[in-house]
Amino acid sequence: IDLTCAQISTEYIKRRSTITVDGQESASVSIPGESNTMDVEGKLYLGGLPPSYTAKNIGNVTHSIPACISNVTINSKQLDKDGALSIHAVNKCYASAQQGTYFDGSGFAALVKEGYKVRSDVNISLEVRTTSLNGVLLGISSAKVDAIGLEIVNGRVLFHVNNGAGRITAIYKPEDSSSLCDGKWHQIQANKVKHKIILTVDGNTVQVESPHVQSTSADTNNPVYVGGYPADVKQNCLTSQTSFHGCIKNFKLVKGTQTEADDFSKSFEMRGVFPHSCPGTEL
Repeated sequence: IDLTCAQISTEYIKRRSTITVDGQESASVSIPGESNTMDVEGKLYLGGLPPSYTAKNIGNVTHSIPACISNVTINSKQLDKDGALSIHAVNKCYASAQQGTYFDGSGFAALVKEGYKVRSDVNISLEVRTTSLNGVLLGISSAKVDAIGLEIVNGRVLFHVNNGAGRITAIYKPEDSSSLCDGKWHQIQANKVKHKIILTVDGNTVQVESPHVQSTSADTNNPVYVGGYPADVKQNCLTSQTSFHGCIKNFKLVKGTQTEADDFSKSFEMRGVFPHSCPGTEL
């Protein structure tokens, strides 16, 4: 077995067993009893055990191994992992990792449990890397209509704001609809200043103003949802329900000079989100 950063092999002959890690062999251990064979079940579990499974003689196994496993051989025969009878909570392995947080396209990160108040001004900045043409980036809403939303729809970036007098939207539309979804990093900044919104993507700026100049405050009071949102939560300024699939880094939610959210590991709820590790090259 090759295990992330170590090569492990075991050998059992009659009643003696040894284990070798990176070429260093342990002292052999004798198994008590008279039999030269092992009484085991027919199934082989790799990486962990089902919750309902009671292991014999090895104690209570409560966790699977948080690592990558490759090149498994049994009696010199390569194990076909793709032909497994069942697979549970097993993800891909990657040869390298980049800075950022990985969103697997199935969930979201929820920040500011007590509810975030956008009000007149807020500045959102982040860098994204994805190959998907659609995905929610951020949503903050309220029980009424006040809300803000940032999303990728058909390869375009949309920034929506509703101060209570109607939604306005700034749209960045690249010449090629797939240019933002090319697997490379792209910078996005969404700025709300009273009744004006400014969206900047890779240095290209789009500005929109509401005709209702007296309506300047988005009175939100819900949590900040990044990368998606729960099915039972209403978002008044998002057109998509598609969770983001890709990586986000350098995320900041700023009001004035105060950074109010910037660390996904402080989320009060995460589904399908892996902070501080963005997959690079797949193994």
